[in-house]
Amino acid sequence: MRTRDSHRIELRLGAHATAAWVHPGSSARRPLLVVHGFRGDHHGMDLIAGSIDDREVIVPDLPGFGDTRPLEAGSGLDSYIEYLSFLRAEVARRWETEPILVGHSFGSILVSHLAAAHPDAVPELVLINPITSPALEGSARFLTALTRAYYDLGARLPERAGRALLDSRIIVRAMSEMMATTRDRGLRRYIHDQHARYFSSFADRDSLAEAYATSVAHTVTEVAPSLTMPTLVIAGDRDAIAPIGPTREFVSALPAVRVVELAGVGHLVHYERSEEAASAIMDFAAERD
Repeated sequence: MRTRDSHRIELRLGAHATAAWVHPGSSARRPLLVVHGFRGDHHGMDLIAGSIDDREVIVPDLPGFGDTRPLEAGSGLDSYIEYLSFLRAEVARRWETEPILVGHSFGSILVSHLAAAHPDAVPELVLINPITSPALEGSARFLTALTRAYYDLGARLPERAGRALLDSRIIVRAMSEMMATTRDRGLRRYIHDQHARYFSSFADRDSLAEAYATSVAHTVTEVAPSLTMPTLVIAGDRDAIAPIGPTREFVSALPAVRVVELAGVGHLVHYERSEEAASAIMDFAAERD
């Protein structure tokens, strides 16, 4: 596992401050702007960002997670897209060049919808474990409904009880065990430790429940016809959250796509196959500079 030192910055978007971490690299190349998945924060992308050494990598905490407070407009899709539009513009202003957008899981939903809404501002796209099938349909619908009830209950209970439910180390560990596919004991310990440390870094119960509802109500396939820009898709063939079948159907419809399908890995490509993902991203980005 490879990580490198990063430094914290603050990106001001009007009255809203976003905490972001910059991983070092060449300033002569366009930076990567990486959007993490649901319930995590910037730490989840450390292994990929730490393995990319040819350019700077900027990883913000999404509103409501880590060190970034929730948006006053809420945690709905439109609010996130407007926020990311301003965030991308602020990064472009400070770095004096357009960043290359990368999204993992829930982040893939956000960056793909941003690309569809503002195609001129998103000339290329990288999607890691993209959400390609509706969580409220298909074989996972019962688990999704159960998880949604969990977040809704966490928001409705009295503060102490609700927070205790959402922070439960047993439940967080169960989520972690469900997602991890690696048999490497050291890597599994690292994954479980990361989830234990950072899955409870959300700002408040209401914004968490709303963000979860947003995450399961949308997919990247909703905007597939608009994703005509060069796109890199990195997926695992054992992904239970974003099954590989619908992902293959999604990429087959994209006109300018490069696909890296990793065997034997699930939804945690950013932990379990970070160096391969980073290598694919660097190759793709080098062609876009």
